[in-house]
Amino acid sequence: RRVIMFLFTVTMFFSGGLVPTYLLYQQLGILNSALVFILPGAISAYNVIVARTFFETSIPEELHDAAQIDGMSYFGYFFRIVIPLSSAIIAVIGLYCFVGHWNDFMTGLIYVTDTDKWPLQNVLQQILIVNASSSQSAASASDQQQIADQLKFAIIIISTLPLLVLYPFLQKYFNKGVMLGAVKG
Repeated sequence: RRVIMFLFTVTMFFSGGLVPTYLLYQQLGILNSALVFILPGAISAYNVIVARTFFETSIPEELHDAAQIDGMSYFGYFFRIVIPLSSAIIAVIGLYCFVGHWNDFMTGLIYVTDTDKWPLQNVLQQILIVNASSSQSAASASDQQQIADQLKFAIIIISTLPLLVLYPFLQKYFNKGVMLGAVKG
């Protein structure tokens, strides 16, 4: 048990590097596809450690014993008892993953060359670059520059709306999940 947890922890601090990762993705054939965003981040060592700690500290062992006495299998116990009791940690990890993928810039920059498949952050960066280059060429037209700046700021604000809409629905789970490791007494 300790060896497996140590191996999970080591992967959080040391990765294979950019070039081996790129070559692996190339051999897997996931460059320029949505899978380059989904597969590498599907299981995070940090999230596994957080979920494991939650299950060990918050789910009483007596529930498992009672489920075994009632004749429930391990999968039945997990899906019928543990998952419903784990809504807080599922919401917190889901929110962390969503925000992480939403703000991911480097994956699109390195592994996706097709501009039609760029994530939002790369599109926003391209808009900012185009706006900066057009502002240098049209410095005398202050009205055009002001409209371009307002458009740029509006796009940035609109790109944050999904996070702003999602957070209030998950706030009660988020507060409960963050307080799981807090001192109780």
